[in-house]
Amino acid sequence: MKWPSHGSNPHYLFEAMNLPFPSERVDFSANINPLGPPPIVKENWGSLFKVITEYPDPGGTVLKKKMAEQEGLQESQILLGNGGAEIISLLGRMLSGKKVVIVQPAFSEYEEACRVNGCQVEYHQLQPDSWDWIGDGLCEKLAGADAVFLCNPNNPTGVYYPKTMVLQLLEECRKHKCLLIVDEAFYDFLAEYESIAQYINEYPNLIIIRSMTKMFAIPGLRLGYLLADPSVIKSLGSFQPHWSINAIALKAGEWCLDCETYISETITFIEMERQRLFQFYKERNLQVSPSRINFYLLKDPSMEDQLPFLKYLVTRGMIPRHTVNFPGLEGRWLRFAIKGRSDNDKLMGAVDEWLNSRL
Repeated sequence: MKWPSHGSNPHYLFEAMNLPFPSERVDFSANINPLGPPPIVKENWGSLFKVITEYPDPGGTVLKKKMAEQEGLQESQILLGNGGAEIISLLGRMLSGKKVVIVQPAFSEYEEACRVNGCQVEYHQLQPDSWDWIGDGLCEKLAGADAVFLCNPNNPTGVYYPKTMVLQLLEECRKHKCLLIVDEAFYDFLAEYESIAQYINEYPNLIIIRSMTKMFAIPGLRLGYLLADPSVIKSLGSFQPHWSINAIALKAGEWCLDCETYISETITFIEMERQRLFQFYKERNLQVSPSRINFYLLKDPSMEDQLPFLKYLVTRGMIPRHTVNFPGLEGRWLRFAIKGRSDNDKLMGAVDEWLNSRL
């Protein structure tokens, strides 16, 4: 079976499993804010029509200025991208032929971008008991490595590694003249997040990837950015095509940066729903990753391979993300986004049906 390499676009999953596509379904495979785009985007959408007749600013000057002010950085330390995917692709080109270490499980595009550019890829596999890297040999793998990819909060587990841990790894990377690439695509879903952006001034080996599509529910617009030393920004920019980000995405990005109340409401809602879901799973003796954000791993411990569980759910229109292509998981867990309350209720009902069917 050829499994789809990403969440979302669930028709690919049904095609792979040779199942009919249900008319009623809930896609739990895409980790997008269930509240939808911020009100300012909806209210001002009509005003964006006029910008499609003009070429976008290739430098994204206004948006980068706002980002720089918020992060306490210089505009020369920011690179805008056509979503996080383009930024990861640019990093792969910059690292062409070099040795990289990927802390797994992790977003599959790190490896894809590196391998297509002839990189030597080594895994550092985290174990489900703690999902931790402290004292488990990661630092020993830095010798001879040119870069380390760390997803924080982690995709697919939702685990968050505090600033103290990341700074320890960052210092070890500096000792070995190794880049530390931290993907923070979901950082803004965490109220307790501690920014490491300011350490770019002290550590030129630190690179931070950010996404605006997840929190602001605008994946169709494709917008992300990277924070790094100006020399890294210049190197990556040399690979990027002109007008990489469209004018609508640039304007929506400017609006989204001002949506502090919306972000706060999102965090509160996600926290409440996560606690409700986790309590439900605990009462039914199902295993859940210790996620702190808007998605989590789920496992029925009565079976090693979760394929039967997956099939049962998708035939009822509840569509999780398979984990077949996550090294170290290989289908032994399912990943679910936290959706709206009614959708989460539907999922819990389907899970109860699954558990009752095994009695």
